[in-house]
Formats: sequence, structure tokens, C-alpha cells
Amino acid sequence: MTRGNRTFFKEGDKIMPKENADVSKSGGTVTITAVNKLQIERLNQTIEISAEDLAELDEKDLTKVHVKDETGKEVLCQAVDTDGDYAADQLIFQADFASGQTRTFTVTAGGKRVYTKEQFRAYGRFVRERCDDFCWENDRIALRIYGKTLETCVLYPLTSSTVDIWSKRTTRMVINDWYMVDNYHGDTGEGGDFYSAGLSRGCGGNGLWAADKLWVSKNFVSSRPLANGPIRVIFELTYEPFEVNGVMVSEVKRISLDAGHNLTHFQSIYKPENQMELINGAGLKKVEGERFDVNEERGWLAKWEPMEMNAGMQGLAAIVDANLFEKQTEDQLNLLMLARVPDDKTASYWAGFFWDKSGQFADYEAWKKYVDQFAQGLISPIEIII
Repeated sequence: MTRGNRTFFKEGDKIMPKENADVSKSGGTVTITAVNKLQIERLNQTIEISAEDLAELDEKDLTKVHVKDETGKEVLCQAVDTDGDYAADQLIFQADFASGQTRTFTVTAGGKRVYTKEQFRAYGRFVRERCDDFCWENDRIALRIYGKTLETCVLYPLTSSTVDIWSKRTTRMVINDWYMVDNYHGDTGEGGDFYSAGLSRGCGGNGLWAADKLWVSKNFVSSRPLANGPIRVIFELTYEPFEVNGVMVSEVKRISLDAGHNLTHFQSIYKPENQMELINGAGLKKVEGERFDVNEERGWLAKWEPMEMNAGMQGLAAIVDANLFEKQTEDQLNLLMLARVPDDKTASYWAGFFWDKSGQFADYEAWKKYVDQFAQGLISPIEIII
């Protein structure tokens, strides 16, 4: 999806497209100038630099590339393989920006980077031992989505392409430990699983809207990790073709989450067997006692709801491209944001949440402000101007 010469809803929520990149190359260094054009503070902004833009370094192995800020301090960065060919084609790092601030960074080649466990702020994995879950997290939230084996699980069978929530009140990575102990339905002191997504769309599950109904896939049948921290986790899930008003449609879902953010990027790549207009529905589970707000201009839906098990309150949100937004609607189980799918058949949207006991936001009003500013950032990413 494009807006002018700006790529919209690509990997990373505040990323500069190549044509807007100010990449100065001299003496084996690459200098990057990044500009926040919004008059708001923006934290944990992910900046992507392509391998082509780093050619001057004469180093094809991006795990040996280093980034420093204006003060000469090294910045944590990550080499990312976006297409699964086992060769990194992108370097990413994060930076904070004050309102309207311009920052500069220098990139050089050096020794191979070696991360410590403590540096990881994003992580994900396929969990075969728990009926084919794929679970992902960052320093703020954790989520999971269900695989094929769960459909026939003896103890708790479930057929659903929903997105489940794990609430955290720690910045450390918890997936491995919580699965190992298998006691995460109570508050461990770090949070827990207090959410039952069931047959709903949960927190950001989707489907295709046709004949006044949401048509959804079953559980995913295969998974492929593409990036696994310390800044970004990316993976792809493949689904069996499912019916949409008499037409079979196949789907590959690409999911990515960056450190420091409460919203995951979802991209569903659809292939209908016949040519047809596609309307994607990004959903949030309906809950008794909830309240919600919609901003059509910026394409977001935010809600505030009581949690199960008396665990507190939580805010959820979904954001779609306002240029493709059709309407906000609902079905029996979900609040839905409907948006047209572009000609490339790739639906792109964001969804996420926060728990009031995490200390991340004070209340619903603070959550809505975050969602609105996030949406503004999608429209006006951190720019790097030639």
C-alpha cells in the first residue's frame, strides 16, 4: 500500500522507504539522518536500512555491521532476513525521538555481533509440545496463535485462527519459562494467561467479509520463522484454503512485532481461486462491560474491558489503513474493522493490547492516546531524506 512516495504498512511501523533514505557513504562508513516530522515524542522507533544501502561498507555479512549514535554510543542492531533465503537483506535498529527531532547515526563494519540473553526484547517460537502453538512476545506483551494439532487435542480441542493474549508485567522474555513450568493461568508475579479467545477473533484475528458475514480459516498447518530478535520477531503461518461465500481462498499470514511496542503487525496474503473483491475484517473479541471508540480518519478502534479471573482491566486496539477503511461493524463474537484488500491481495493491519497491572499506561485515555499516535506514525514514518 502506498501513500504518495511513502510505503505504508510495511515491516516495522515507523520505517523509511528506500527512496526517502538519506544515506551518505564515505570512507567505509554510512551516515544516516533520521527526521521525526510529527510534533510528538516517539520512542522505540525502528529504522530499516537495506543491504544495498550498506554496500559501501564492503561487508556482506550484516551481523558484522555496527551502528553508533551522535554521541558515539553503540546502538543495538539486528540483521534481518525478510525473504527466508538465509541471507540477511536488512539492518534494523531503534532510536527515540523528541518532537520534531532530527538525529544522525553512523554505520561501520567490524567484528561479528554476539548478543546476550538480556539484550533480547523480542522473541518467538513454535511450541510443538503445546499442540502446535506459535507464541511471540516483546518487552511489553505476549501472544499466541493455534496450530493444527489443537483441533484434535484430547484434553482441550479447539478449531480457531484466533489470537490469544498473555499479559505481562515484566520486560523479560517469559515464553520458554511459562511453557516449561506449565502454570501460567494464574499470576506468577510476572503476569499470566487470563484471556479466553475461543472461537472469537481474540486480539487481532481476522477473516474475509462477504454476504454480511465474516469467513475465517481454521488453525495454521505450518510455520516459518524469519527473524527472532533481539529487536524484531517475524514469522509466517500457512493455512488450508477456506471458503468465502462459495469461493476457496488460501492464506499465508506474516506476523511481526518490534521491541517497545504494544501492537503487532499482521499481513494476510490471500489467493482466491476466482477473481473477487476482498474485504478484510480485523477483529477484537466482544466482552460484556466493554466500551470502545472508533477514529475513522486514522483507521483505529480502541476498547477497554474487564478481564477474566478478576485480573483487572485491559485495553485492546486494531488499526487499518484509513485510505482502505470501509466501516466498523460487528458480528456475534467480535468488533470488526473492515478494510478493502489492495490489488496485491495482501491485507495489512495492526492489533494489540495492554494490561492495567503492567504499569505501561495509566488508564483508557492514555491507551487511546497511544493508539492514536501510533496511527499517526504509520501515516508519517520517521523520515530519512536524501
